[in-house]
Amino acid sequence: MRSEEVAFAAQLACLLEVSAPKPGNVAPGLHFHDTRYEDFLASAIAIGPALAAGGERPLGDTIRSAVEATRRVTGRNTNLGILLLLAPLCRAALRPAGAPLRERLAAVLLETTVADAVQVYAAIRLAAPGGLGESGAQDVTEAPTVTLREAMALAADRDSVAREYVTGFELTFGLGAPALRAARREGLTWTDATVEAYLGILAAVPDSHIARKLGRQAAEVIAARARVVRDAGGVRSTRGRAELAAFDAELRDARNTRNPGTSADLTAAALCVVILEDGWQSSGGHVRAE
Repeated sequence: MRSEEVAFAAQLACLLEVSAPKPGNVAPGLHFHDTRYEDFLASAIAIGPALAAGGERPLGDTIRSAVEATRRVTGRNTNLGILLLLAPLCRAALRPAGAPLRERLAAVLLETTVADAVQVYAAIRLAAPGGLGESGAQDVTEAPTVTLREAMALAADRDSVAREYVTGFELTFGLGAPALRAARREGLTWTDATVEAYLGILAAVPDSHIARKLGRQAAEVIAARARVVRDAGGVRSTRGRAELAAFDAELRDARNTRNPGTSADLTAAALCVVILEDGWQSSGGHVRAE
């Protein structure tokens, strides 16, 4: 694919993700205490050049460049988790066609270096995400001595984004993207399909952003609540939409401590995969990214 097409897919994924009213997240008219919906729009535009150049520079450099671009326009961490997922996807899509996108992604992940880890650690420190704490071996406050994929493996048991690096993006390709495609085939709008995919991810996997801040038990309670909303019909029924609204209200507080941010990041990655593989106008049929 051409670089501008890849950047378009990634930027559009970010815009669709933040524009869908996903419970507990920023959306049009729904802001956090330190970030507004408009900050996420600006971030989506800002990262385009870095991701478009992702096939010409190391993965770690791409991630750091995109985080720096975000900080220049927002001064906030609006997209670190998203960038950790989108940058490898874009790099894979920019490789010559001939293998499915997920196979190309697997090669990208296996080729990560210590230098990539150095750049990503710097990007994480710059983004300053909440709730990181200390992790012991290969802590982000220290210089890494392992490859980026190896560093992610050390965090895989407590962070779903990190786990994607060692599972070949299993949640993205195995859960999020299929949910989006199914919803689109059934005639749901991109907005409703995005909410549907997000709800499925949150219901299946306790959100690691919440777990870092409030503990594993709190994350499991919220995942169980997402299953109730999903079983009530989610976006597909009047009762489900009422449950979605109630769930959203339950997740909001003055400091956004119950924000399922990792589930939102994974939803953005799934959107990017579907746009890359199927095209923007697709209703869910599979067309390989070239």
